[in-house]
Amino acid sequence: MKPNTQSVLRCTSRLSRHAASRSSKRTLINSASRLSLRHRAPSQTQSRGLTIADLDKSKGDRERVVILGSGWAGYPLARTLDPKKFQAVIVSPRSYFVFTPLLASTSVGTLEFRTALEPIRSRRSKARYIQGWADDVDFFNKTVTVEEAVADPNQGLALTGPRYEGKTEEEVVNVLQSKKIKGQVFNLSYDKLAIAVGCYSQTFNIPGVREHAHFLKDVGDARAIRKRLLECFEAAALPTTPDTVRRQLLTFAIVGGGPTGIEFSAELHDLCTEEMSRIYPELAEFVSITVYDVAPKVLGMFDDKLAKYAADTFKREGIAIKTSHHVENITRGLPGVEYSPASTRPGLTLKVKEEGEMGVGMVVWSTGLQMNPFVERALSTVRRFPRKEVIFKAQDQEVTDAEAKTWTIARDGRSGGLLTNDRLRVMLESNSSSGNGETRKRAFMKDVFAIGDCGVVEGTAYPATAQVANQKALYLGKRLNRNDMQQQRFTWKNLGIMAYLGNWRALVQGGSGFGNISGRTAWIIWRGAYLMMALSWKNRILIPVYWVINWIFGRDISRF
Repeated sequence: MKPNTQSVLRCTSRLSRHAASRSSKRTLINSASRLSLRHRAPSQTQSRGLTIADLDKSKGDRERVVILGSGWAGYPLARTLDPKKFQAVIVSPRSYFVFTPLLASTSVGTLEFRTALEPIRSRRSKARYIQGWADDVDFFNKTVTVEEAVADPNQGLALTGPRYEGKTEEEVVNVLQSKKIKGQVFNLSYDKLAIAVGCYSQTFNIPGVREHAHFLKDVGDARAIRKRLLECFEAAALPTTPDTVRRQLLTFAIVGGGPTGIEFSAELHDLCTEEMSRIYPELAEFVSITVYDVAPKVLGMFDDKLAKYAADTFKREGIAIKTSHHVENITRGLPGVEYSPASTRPGLTLKVKEEGEMGVGMVVWSTGLQMNPFVERALSTVRRFPRKEVIFKAQDQEVTDAEAKTWTIARDGRSGGLLTNDRLRVMLESNSSSGNGETRKRAFMKDVFAIGDCGVVEGTAYPATAQVANQKALYLGKRLNRNDMQQQRFTWKNLGIMAYLGNWRALVQGGSGFGNISGRTAWIIWRGAYLMMALSWKNRILIPVYWVINWIFGRDISRF
């Protein structure tokens, strides 16, 4: 039977699409093979594509605000911007926003992972999203070089350094050519740029931390911690496991006595006493939790009385706090036990300067932040001075040879963050020789802002917290919407800090004139505050539902 005309047309269409797909794959592979270690602007041919064309077409007369990052600064900014005035485009390797205060609860099953996430793409979102890494910024031409990251293996995990750290140049070239990490690169133009790339987890270059410790900055970290906890209990429950090994596998070390470390310790203690002691009654005597910190006390940002209350509470609950202790390294395998990658009882050896080596089942690392390598790599030198895009400081307005000077982005001397003025505009500085010696000129970029942990307001010492990042985002969004940036400067309002201590107890240190609260009352405030801070009504409903379900039926300890 002869095919009809419609069938022929359908077959022709499929063949055309298949040929186009094969052509696209060949182009993608050829582009990947040309990538190198140096950051080169992609050609105009590479940067043309349907996605960019669609963005340009939908932009219309609006200004495009490119936001680098989807955390506590980037995501709220995108939500605040008026979609009638601005086209918000989020560039981030992470396709969701993480409500970080709930990660400790999700890591032990008190809440499910979805309750700590807000997807960037949703029916209610007006922002556009590109899943990629920002690789470079051209301030003169107002473009961002973006590397796609749809299949990036680091998504969902805390980062502790550059993605190519520890590799030789030859190894990195091989990785780029094989496309295991490096993705296709393209240029994205902007009218305004908000840098909100955040910070990485600090390891202080201690051997073994990056390879063997668990962090708690993203939902992938929480999932890995939950999986490892259950592995430790299942391995300890095997009839062939000696008691000495059981004790080591069920020893959990938390390094860092800040709010994250303390809250995770409390959640872990709740899990062990409320669930594991009933499910694994024969293992209850082997469980131990220890918090290590180099400082003389934990919760250093809290009032002394509240910090002492936390230490006393932990002592009563059996959680050891060891201050002024220094971790020297972490190695794979338990001391005195032959290590095999195929073993069902893998553990770690933690070496502490004050105590020596000890076997542990898991190390959770929460010791602070380090600056995002993107800030140093891509935002250090201004290759071509964008005179039309800057505002000179009053005393430097008569700079006539600005293009001939070498300009750099000003950095905070303590944290390494991008220095901004009190309108959050990124600051440029130049050192030039004169007859009287070195003179420093400064200017601010009109349309480039740094918010969140990667930005530091000149002359301030605001803490690197979600609260500060969120307030910066809301300030910038409102000022841009009203076009009154010069009318009001950014000031941080301290709303207080909180920490969960386990067993329905918490700490609340009030800000802006409020007092300090501890115990059950603080726990009610802690839960209520986190519930109201959730960014969607969906999670405001799901969170208390899971609290009630787990209170009645217990936590889900399935390992998957």
